[in-house]
Amino acid sequence: MTTRRTILAGAAATAAVVATGAWSATVSSTTRQPVLYIPHGGGPWPWMDQAFFGGPGSLDALRRYLESLPSAASQPPKAILAVTAHWEAAVPTVSSAAKPGMLYDYYGFPEDTYKILWPAPGDPALATRVRALLDKGGFRSAEDAERGYDHGTFVPLAVAWPKAEVPVVQLSLIAGLDPDAHIRLGRALTALRDEGVLIVGSGMSYHNMRGFKSSGGAAASVAFDTWMANTVGLPAAQRDAALTRWTDAPGARACHPREEHLLPLMVIAGAAGADVGRVPYRDQILGTTVSAVQFG
Repeated sequence: MTTRRTILAGAAATAAVVATGAWSATVSSTTRQPVLYIPHGGGPWPWMDQAFFGGPGSLDALRRYLESLPSAASQPPKAILAVTAHWEAAVPTVSSAAKPGMLYDYYGFPEDTYKILWPAPGDPALATRVRALLDKGGFRSAEDAERGYDHGTFVPLAVAWPKAEVPVVQLSLIAGLDPDAHIRLGRALTALRDEGVLIVGSGMSYHNMRGFKSSGGAAASVAFDTWMANTVGLPAAQRDAALTRWTDAPGARACHPREEHLLPLMVIAGAAGADVGRVPYRDQILGTTVSAVQFG
C-alpha cells in the first residue's frame, strides 16, 4: 500500500562514512557480485507484531533470508544499487543525495512506523557512474537529490544491514513498465558487478492485495512461482525472451494485476548476463507462495 508519503529529510545523525569524490570503477578483488531479486514484504513488517501479517513466526523465514544477504557474496559490497518497485519515472532516475532521508510510502500502520530511521549513506559518485553506464547503454536518465529511502529499499536492507554501513543508491523503474526495456536497463548496468556493487531488485513475486489469504491467490501463486523458478534457470537468451512475455505465464495477471513489483526481476535478469538463476528463498506469506531469485 503506497498512497501515504511522509518524508523525514536529512537522516544527518549517522556515524556512517558518506562516499565522496569520483566513483572508482576498479576494486581490489576480481570477485563478481551476484544480483538479487528479493521480496520486501508488507509495509514496515520488521518493526511490527507478526500477528498483523498472518500470525507469530509468519515472516521468520523471510527475516532469516534477508539477514543472510551479506553472505550472498564472498566479499562485502562496496555499495548497493537498489532497484525499487516503489519508484517509477519517465526515464530511469537515480537517487543522488549524500544523506538520504526516509520516505514512508505506506498507510494505515502504527504511528511509530513513521519514525523509523535507517541512516545508510548515499553515494553521489555511484549515482553519476550509474548514469554514465545508462547513457552508454542508450538510455536517457535523471537524478533526484531529494529522494529518500522508500520502504522497498529501507525495509529489506535494514534487516540485512542493520548498522546501515553500506552506501545505497536507489534506481527507479521506467514508467510504462515495459519488460524488455527493463531487461536492457539491467544489461547496461552489468559492469557494476565487477566494481563491487551489489545490485538488488526489491519487489514481490506475488503482489495482488485481493488474492492474499484466498484459495485462488494460493493456486495462482504456486503456478506462477513454478514458472518463474523454471524460467530463471534457462540459458540467458531463452530466459530473457520468456521474461519479456511474462504475461503468458500461468497465473501471471492473477499474481500481478499491475507489474511494478515484478519488473525489478527483469532488471536483475538483464544484469545477470549469462549467469543461471536459482531460488534461494521460497515461503508462504499470507497464504501465497513468494520467492527470491539470485544470479551468480
